[in-house]
Amino acid sequence: MEKSNLYTSSLKLTFFISVLFLCMSVSYSQPSLPSRSLTVNATQALSFGTFALSGGGEGVLTVGTDGYRTAIQNVYLSELTPNAQPAVFEIKLCQGRNVRITYDTATVLTRIGGGAMRLELGPAKREGIANELENGDSFPSQNNCNFITILRVGGTLRIPSNSLGGIYTGDFNITFDQE
Repeated sequence: MEKSNLYTSSLKLTFFISVLFLCMSVSYSQPSLPSRSLTVNATQALSFGTFALSGGGEGVLTVGTDGYRTAIQNVYLSELTPNAQPAVFEIKLCQGRNVRITYDTATVLTRIGGGAMRLELGPAKREGIANELENGDSFPSQNNCNFITILRVGGTLRIPSNSLGGIYTGDFNITFDQE
């Protein structure tokens, strides 16, 4: 009788190990999730092109998100290079999240040897979308992790009447946050 119980116990143990093995071999795991990191590359600097004050008083020069420039109040637009162009940023963010854009609304451009002009940043525009984005607005990124969202940023330059000719440079801060 002991032999039969031992055989039955051995059979039960073999059956249990077989069932356990089958359960383990059928289990699945979830695929890894795509990266949630936000990548931004600045690919083009904002430039107002070549211009001059054509009379007394201050001048105002605007470069739109399309690179078109508009001058008012005593500004002469020259066709000489460099040409006007908006700042361009390439944004990559997976999973179709929203991106909020915030930036300093004004900064100062300076000239080596003296002189300053005020740059008012904005608006911005996402490529392929008709409406422009202002400071603090958000826009959706694409669901495809390999798709790059292009964002163009324009600005307005306030030119003082006593401005000297030359190259004026400066920096502006722009922040992209995922929501």
